[in-house]
Amino acid sequence: MKFYSYLLLIPILTLLSCNSNPKKEITINNPLPVSFGDPFILAASDGKYYMYGTSGENGFRVYSSTDLTTWEDQGIAYTGATPDSWTVDCFWAPEVYERNGKYYMWYSANWKHNPTSELENFRIGVAVADKPTGPFKEMNNGPVFDPGYPVIDANLLFDDENNKVYLYYSRCCYKHPVESEVANWAREKGWFDEIEESWIYGVELKPDYAGIIGEPVLILRPPVEMKDAQTEWESRSVTSKEVNRRWTEGSFIFKEKDTYYMMYSANFFGGANYAVGYATSANPLGPFQKSADNPVLQKNIEANGNVTGTGHNMVLKLANGQMLCVYHGRTQNTGDKRMVFIDKMEIQDNKLVVHGPTTGY
Repeated sequence: MKFYSYLLLIPILTLLSCNSNPKKEITINNPLPVSFGDPFILAASDGKYYMYGTSGENGFRVYSSTDLTTWEDQGIAYTGATPDSWTVDCFWAPEVYERNGKYYMWYSANWKHNPTSELENFRIGVAVADKPTGPFKEMNNGPVFDPGYPVIDANLLFDDENNKVYLYYSRCCYKHPVESEVANWAREKGWFDEIEESWIYGVELKPDYAGIIGEPVLILRPPVEMKDAQTEWESRSVTSKEVNRRWTEGSFIFKEKDTYYMMYSANFFGGANYAVGYATSANPLGPFQKSADNPVLQKNIEANGNVTGTGHNMVLKLANGQMLCVYHGRTQNTGDKRMVFIDKMEIQDNKLVVHGPTTGY
């Protein structure tokens, strides 16, 4: 009873809207009443917000809002797994960008071209629509590119000054065992024979989104040595004997002044240890340096909170300059469902700070 009473005293999040009245205060009561994984919010030119996410459907649903607090279900924006689609199932992590009057949805799904019957055959695709609510239609007859291994979590950076577009993605852990001191330690413990890892890559996109330019560049990966400051938090799924995988995924890149900030998630997305860190660089393709302050967003149950599994975030910047961290997480009340959270974040002396997770119930 004392624990529950404490939660009721947690302050709800007050923000400023970026719509018709930029000074109007709004209140966000986390978690939002939207059960999405991998949430992405588009601030569209029509003055509304549109939220997309992973929902377990053969496609992607979209919600709309004028204030970031009240959300209306607008139905399915994109439908996959059709006879003429390159996709089969597992529709994950959509992101939508408004460019030149069109809306482009980037996402990952299992590719029907699977001659070796791989259990994970994810690739990245793009679909286009005239409205943020869709219907989105696939632009190509297949994925944007085939690196020869499964990939997920597309994220784009538009470098308008140089007229370039960069795609960031995560190579899946599937069939990607990596030797490291953590892998050796887990093997000596008798827990796992090998540790698979996912790595984040970046590559330039063709202007028509029909393919990539050059070879992908490795951006981020789990640490190799035990003494690395990032090893403890990025290896919790292994050290807790949860699973024989270490993830670096769910990247989101943005530029603030002359610095590129890449946020990323580590650990099992379905577990309590899912958390967010960030790295910085002077260039869009690196090299990136992970922050000594990581993780910047993680479970708070050890601090008498009730949130776990915080991860796969994006950053929404309001018209007044306020930055918001949008991510999914779980509470004791919501159970295993991944729910959407929005918390304040800021850059303080070149350090990224997320003021969360917060809950109102």
